[in-house]
Amino acid sequence: MDLSEISEELAQIEGQINDIFRALSNGFQKLEKIKDPNRRSRQLEELTDKMRECKRLIKEFERVMKEEESRNTRETVKVINDKKQSMIKELNSYVALKKQQASSIENKRVDLFDGPSAENGFGEENVLLASSMTNQQLMDHGNQMLDETDQAIERSKKTVQDTVNVGAETAAALKAQTEQMSRIVNELDSIHFSIKKASKLVKEIGRQVATDRCIMAMLCLIVIGVIAIIIVKIVNPHNKDIRDIPGLAPPANRRLLWAPSD
Repeated sequence: MDLSEISEELAQIEGQINDIFRALSNGFQKLEKIKDPNRRSRQLEELTDKMRECKRLIKEFERVMKEEESRNTRETVKVINDKKQSMIKELNSYVALKKQQASSIENKRVDLFDGPSAENGFGEENVLLASSMTNQQLMDHGNQMLDETDQAIERSKKTVQDTVNVGAETAAALKAQTEQMSRIVNELDSIHFSIKKASKLVKEIGRQVATDRCIMAMLCLIVIGVIAIIIVKIVNPHNKDIRDIPGLAPPANRRLLWAPSD
């Protein structure tokens, strides 16, 4: 059949899709030459956006195809459907290439095109059209993804809270240790001051004891001298030298008492 029988709207959408395919081909060729992981990641994100746009256009192509299905012949419908399947397969090939590149640069972002393609080129829950899924299935799948996202967020919150708690406990422990070290330093300063004061006091006591010993020694010498003189006086009372010692000689009236009477 003549392909010119395809409506102008479908031909326009097909042209936009082909433009995206050419951009994807050039983009992946450019991606192979980029060495910097960050630049590769940004380039891959741009290509992913183009694939999303291509997916949207294929959905639009399918919608228009169904609207015009009643006005087209069976052969025309078959040709249009073959074009759709061909576009789906080509997009799936870029999706597979995108997965390979994402794995090579360890890109962990959620892949909206994740999942194997079906034999007819569709992945009902991944890359392309979801025409075979009911609205309820789509809603259930969306709710499941939201639940998984909420669970991941809760796990992240728990991890962050645990990290904050550990940090707070560590800070409290460090503060307690710092205060303890300050008390130890203060106690050491007090002990050092006490030792210095005690050492000074011991020196003063030593000097005082030395002075007292000198005085005691002098007193002892004086007492011994006095005792010696007394002993000598008792033994030899007529010793003139002893009488001449001041304070030990007998007074004059005593000398008269001792003198013989006329």
